[in-house]
Amino acid sequence: MRNTWKAIAQASWAKMVTVLVTSFLLLTVISYAIYRWQRPSSNENAEQRAFTPPPTGVRSLFSDERSDAALARRLQEAETEKQASELRASLLERASLGDKATLVEAHAAANSSLYDEVLRALTLRCGDDYRQLYALVSHITRSSNSSQQLRVSPELAERFIEAWRASAANRRGVGVVLHVAARADEAGVYQRAVETVYELWRGQQLKDISAEELRSIFDGEYWMLSANTRSSGAGFVLKRRLAKLRQELAKASRRTNA
Repeated sequence: MRNTWKAIAQASWAKMVTVLVTSFLLLTVISYAIYRWQRPSSNENAEQRAFTPPPTGVRSLFSDERSDAALARRLQEAETEKQASELRASLLERASLGDKATLVEAHAAANSSLYDEVLRALTLRCGDDYRQLYALVSHITRSSNSSQQLRVSPELAERFIEAWRASAANRRGVGVVLHVAARADEAGVYQRAVETVYELWRGQQLKDISAEELRSIFDGEYWMLSANTRSSGAGFVLKRRLAKLRQELAKASRRTNA
């Protein structure tokens, strides 16, 4: 009887071990299957996260500050451009009506192209009228001081030279026309003024000015030209021409004093 119960116990224990081993193997297989099933899904999610762009609405603190600064700068630039455009339109309209004060305002704006536009508008309004041109160049010379040097454009200088030639030339006009030409700061313009004055003097249309006085004015106004203009190619030609005129004027002065 004892042997029978022992056999039964051994059989039960063997069956239990078999069930446990089978269950363990089954759980192992199931776990492996679940692992294999979840792995591709995890890889796909990782790849998707790698290629998904960051949200566009998320910005860092420094990014916000840079964007705000850039926007403020663009707004400031737009406002500056608007003010410059309004100033230009106003000055040109007034210059077309002959308002010479616009030159000082354009010069104060520190915009050379604006100054040139305003001066051109004033010059065109004068046309070839000597009195109007004289009033314009006089305004420029009077308004110039140590803090601001109003420029004379080559166009204005040439118009003034021709208008002066056509007018009743006088001694006072000689100094003015040469000074205006020198203020244009172009060697060719100044040489044209010198040649015009000398031609009238030789034709005895400037009888009240001596050869020595004329030579002194030529040399004095020459030094109004900038160093760059005097050292340019046209400046070299001008220098040679002035040297020739000095000789001729010196001869004329000796004949007069003989």
